[in-house]
Amino acid sequence: MSVTSAPSGRRERNKQAKLDRITAAASELFAAHGVDDVTTQQIADKADIGTGTLFLYAKSKGELLLLVQNAHYAAALERGRAAADATPDTTDAIMAIVRPIVECNRIQIDNGRTYLREMVFGDPTEPHHAEALAIVERTEQAYAALLRRDPRVLQHEAETRARTISAIMFLAMAASVNTHLSVEEIVQEIRQQTGALLTR
Repeated sequence: MSVTSAPSGRRERNKQAKLDRITAAASELFAAHGVDDVTTQQIADKADIGTGTLFLYAKSKGELLLLVQNAHYAAALERGRAAADATPDTTDAIMAIVRPIVECNRIQIDNGRTYLREMVFGDPTEPHHAEALAIVERTEQAYAALLRRDPRVLQHEAETRARTISAIMFLAMAASVNTHLSVEEIVQEIRQQTGALLTR
């Protein structure tokens, strides 16, 4: 059995090593130059693979950005959830989740806005796009769980409000009129709108 499983294990390790190189190369180049000023050829060269191989892992530059950013967003969500668990006030707890996500999005503003655009308009059958949508769903579930701390809030109400909070956050980060705003200003804008929603 070990004879037949060894090549498969080696193949998987090689695939993972290539994926790690692609992710590292794309992350470095996107952070340094912005997604719009990086070519797939540059990413392939830096990852030391052919462009054909690159497209086996991500079919477009948008998918490469999703690949890179998904890991950052997932980590930001987990940091926020941990902070929210230790925050008794519901609005403060929701903002504890919001803040690290906004911080993640604003590290490179153009990349952050492009990531959000890819989430909306990208191909939902692509795996990195599907993972981005799964992160959004996990974020909304985290909001809903916080809203259900209040026993008067029914599950369907919590889920509807959670989706609304998610939309508020998305628009605040994606809006072109907000590109000059700081993380704190974006967070305060989201807090103001969320607070109005929760007092209804």
